[in-house]
Amino acid sequence: MLIRYGVSTGFASLGSVKNCMLASSAVFRRQQFLIRSLGGYSDHIEPRRMQDIRSMSGTTFEADAENVMREITPVLDPSKHKGQAGKIAVIGGCREYTGAPYFAAISALKIGADLSHVFCTKDAAPVIKSYSPELIVHPILEESYNISGLEDEERRCISSKILAEVDKWMERFDCLVVGPGLGRDPYLLECVSEIMKHARQSNVPIVIDGDGLFLVTNSIDLVSGYPLAVLTPNVNEYKRLVQKVLNCEVNDRDAPELLQSLAKQIGGVTILQKGKSDLISDGEIAKSVSIYGSPRRCGGQGDILSGSVAVFLSWARAKGKATTSQMNPTVLGCIAGSALLRKAASLAFKDKKRSTLTTDIIECLGRSLEDICPAC
Repeated sequence: MLIRYGVSTGFASLGSVKNCMLASSAVFRRQQFLIRSLGGYSDHIEPRRMQDIRSMSGTTFEADAENVMREITPVLDPSKHKGQAGKIAVIGGCREYTGAPYFAAISALKIGADLSHVFCTKDAAPVIKSYSPELIVHPILEESYNISGLEDEERRCISSKILAEVDKWMERFDCLVVGPGLGRDPYLLECVSEIMKHARQSNVPIVIDGDGLFLVTNSIDLVSGYPLAVLTPNVNEYKRLVQKVLNCEVNDRDAPELLQSLAKQIGGVTILQKGKSDLISDGEIAKSVSIYGSPRRCGGQGDILSGSVAVFLSWARAKGKATTSQMNPTVLGCIAGSALLRKAASLAFKDKKRSTLTTDIIECLGRSLEDICPAC
């Protein structure tokens, strides 16, 4: 498998051939030679990564990520009007955290969504607005410290007003991203829980990341049985989910099977487990995305991922049965979002090396997608 360039061997089992046999085969030696000829890989990073991928369970298959992106990315058509390429909303952003919702929302625009909204607290709004005039910012969420002196009835009245304001927009959105920069204020999380319930009633897909996963882990019913929900946990968030839902510890040797069981137990949600290789399952199938990204682990890449998945998910749903893969649109969105982030991170790292920041990766999103899906 040519991991650096995302070339897959198809749907052959990654665990079906022992590592020692593969390493000694003529085919593998030719692949190594070809990779080095095309630009090479770092001997202290890539061989270890390929070994990790080969040792994965045979029930997981490497996704053909580039073909997925080509299939679901819409062509740029001058006859289309504003909004048809995607309208994304991020629910997040509080006094302490303003970068995360910005990263998610601006990434959606950089990939090709037409409109990107941010619903945040009043304290966060001016800061997020100052980052970019491209975002539509709604300063409507409240935290406990702002309403500490109010009676319960007054607090409920404020909650109703917040929900009514979000509801005015809900049916316009192709996808919600819940969690970036949300924080863990109890009153704020209570309001966001109600927003998620209304999104379900409107059949709006929800991508959940960051503090949204903290909320969901403690209230699984918010996503249980909702096939348009996507969870994007990192290592620690995934451990907490597994302990909460399956009441067991994470076992890396059985990673794909465990992920599939978790998704099925929650009720058909799609889970994108972030790691050296991203694993994706909707409870029915399991896929992996192992394209090499970057050794630089700057904070904020998960926010890029959530915004990316939201856009690709909305595009996959718009394609509907026009796709040949017959896969769940949520799975397609996760595959495409994961692969694009990894390619953009790799491109940014080539230029910035150790000083690579999240904003550098965001600037590489468009170029990385253009390499696979040219606009003209």
